[in-house]
Amino acid sequence: MTRPAPEPFTDPVAATAPDPAAEPVRTHEDTPFPLVRSCPFTPPDDYAGMRERPGLTRARIPSGKRPWLVTRHEDVRAALSHPAASSDARHPAFPALGDGEQAVAAELRPFIRMDPPDHTRVRRMLVGEFTVRRVRAMRPAIEAVCAEQVEYLLGRQTPADLVADYANRVSTTVICRLLGVPLDDLEFFRRITSISGSRDSTAEEVNAALGELFGLIDRLIDDKSKDPQDDLISRLATGPLARGEITRHSLLSQIGITLNAGHETSRNMIPLAALALLEHPDQMALLREDPDLWPGAVDELLRYLSVADVITLRVATEDIPLSSGTIPAGDGYIALLGAADHDPEVFPEPERLDVRRAQRNHVAFGYGTHQCVGQNLGRLEIEIALRVLFDRVPTLRSELALADLPARSSSAIFGLDEVPVSW
Repeated sequence: MTRPAPEPFTDPVAATAPDPAAEPVRTHEDTPFPLVRSCPFTPPDDYAGMRERPGLTRARIPSGKRPWLVTRHEDVRAALSHPAASSDARHPAFPALGDGEQAVAAELRPFIRMDPPDHTRVRRMLVGEFTVRRVRAMRPAIEAVCAEQVEYLLGRQTPADLVADYANRVSTTVICRLLGVPLDDLEFFRRITSISGSRDSTAEEVNAALGELFGLIDRLIDDKSKDPQDDLISRLATGPLARGEITRHSLLSQIGITLNAGHETSRNMIPLAALALLEHPDQMALLREDPDLWPGAVDELLRYLSVADVITLRVATEDIPLSSGTIPAGDGYIALLGAADHDPEVFPEPERLDVRRAQRNHVAFGYGTHQCVGQNLGRLEIEIALRVLFDRVPTLRSELALADLPARSSSAIFGLDEVPVSW
């Protein structure tokens, strides 16, 4: 399949010189980034110092660019909701952390790397699929998927892998059934998302992986245009695509990012959240005593783990004033979700996992117009996957110490490569 040439980028700030008076306080500049977690449950230790010191932190990322790091909860929300916050990956200052990330995003233009009105138009096509009402109706189907996959896990020789033998199978099955993608090869989707989501992948490797995925989706669009089923690809193919509201190239990109994002977040959250509860038996006991705590516990686990910490990459199209300084027009910045979700000014004792925590104002799904469109599905899927797992396998235990678990530190979504478990 031949992809059309990327649309030209018009820099909205090219003719605007930054106002020197608006420059932020420049302390602790050129911090090497991204940073590595010392514990898989919590963000990098240096985030605390960045929050506490005056001014913004200027990072040095592998590409040589020097974006600002935003760490305070109020600043992260302000920086993500400001009208001048651009997600357009075609901007020269876009702070991509991987060699292939910016080139591929600029070419494919997934809606998470668009600005209004394009972002608004594409998001509107998807948001109806993920309303609270529609997602709630999916509960029986998700419960059936989790029940089937936990039996698969129990049928494996111990130690089994909680990632490959449960979380990956659950997350892939749920998102593929929603989209209408056949599940002939679960390993195919794991491989594609691992390559496309890794900062170590080159543009050529990402393009090759996505080319395989888009080839599959392209054939499905043809099939479902002729014989639509009750799935998202069918509805998009016979609706917006048939009416000329979206190009085929754009539709492939939007379906691809929906599949990738829907798979990766749950695939990483489920085993990490399970481990967090195993490491905090007092919290697990509370959930066993009162299952009504589960929905709130999922939000607390999302806050506590913040696996999508560094995915919110932006460029300021005009000066963006924050409590810790001003991001000048034309500069890139990264709003660190994990730093915001561990801000003690908002979450008392943020390093403590508390399934009864009252606050639900975390930013684990982002904030503003780009807040995750699938967050309702994500919450429900994680809740059901954990409940079914612990109900069916109450003696579950990890076979490795936390420090020995292989982390996916180069992935856009933080997670663990493998979690050997027994019961």
